[in-house]
Amino acid sequence: MSDNNNRTDVTLVGLGSMGAELARAFIRAGHHTTVWNRTKEKGAALAVEGAVHELSIEDAVAASPLVITCLTTYEATLEALEPAVLEGRTLITLNSGTPSGARTMAAWAASRGADYLDGAVKNVPDAVGKPDTLLYYSGDKAVFDRYAETLRVLGGQTVHLGEEVDLAALYEYAVGGTLLPALLGFFQAAALVTGRGLPASSLVPYTVSWLEMIGSVLPSLAREIDAGDYGRPASSLGLFHEGIVYDEEMGREGGIDVSWHAPMHDLLRRAVAEGHAGDSISVLTELLRKPVAPPSPAPLG
Repeated sequence: MSDNNNRTDVTLVGLGSMGAELARAFIRAGHHTTVWNRTKEKGAALAVEGAVHELSIEDAVAASPLVITCLTTYEATLEALEPAVLEGRTLITLNSGTPSGARTMAAWAASRGADYLDGAVKNVPDAVGKPDTLLYYSGDKAVFDRYAETLRVLGGQTVHLGEEVDLAALYEYAVGGTLLPALLGFFQAAALVTGRGLPASSLVPYTVSWLEMIGSVLPSLAREIDAGDYGRPASSLGLFHEGIVYDEEMGREGGIDVSWHAPMHDLLRRAVAEGHAGDSISVLTELLRKPVAPPSPAPLG
């Protein structure tokens, strides 16, 4: 069902900080928006802003042809939707999880007679609805095309990754893997400069420039990885290996905890031991494809 302006009716399940902003984006764009959340107060707050707040998941799902969930995990999504009738509807999940979780979710949706897309929001809640906000989806392209205009309400960069339903979960994890290391690097920098009485805010313009530089070299590193050719390095692995001693020295001098570097240092040492000191730093991709087995537990007694 759609309203008189031919805008698709939408049900939003899960009203945490991200889910609430997704619902607000649909409300602002004039979509008839139904919301449900296990904590009823969150739904009531959005009702004041123009949403229809349903107290039962069954009624919330029945209200719209397009059901979007924004819960923590696939397991939480399955639990929430279990009582509802999904036949004839399209379900889109925007949650964390593994590709196998996406495949399980797709099979479950199909068994309930629903079309399914897996998805991911690659930005913070405040960015929902902005032209440069990235969301990507995977699954049946015809289903994506049917709702692409509606989904662009959530972000201007709305991308279909492919027909394989688990691609969004794959890329969500793959791309998201850069987040915590980058943040830890910034937090380490903040610990260093604030230890000298300088504000963390003084780092921001220089860190942003540094991250932009890193972004500029990713295409060439990706080409090396795709070609499997690491022999013409712009930055050799050996240079990073030689920097290990300075990481440890800076930790002592700055009075900060640099123990989180240890696994990265171990990876660099393993690469050098395997003869990769003169190769591009991107050769670490090959080592990451060959994880080291964890040590066996010591026998009891």
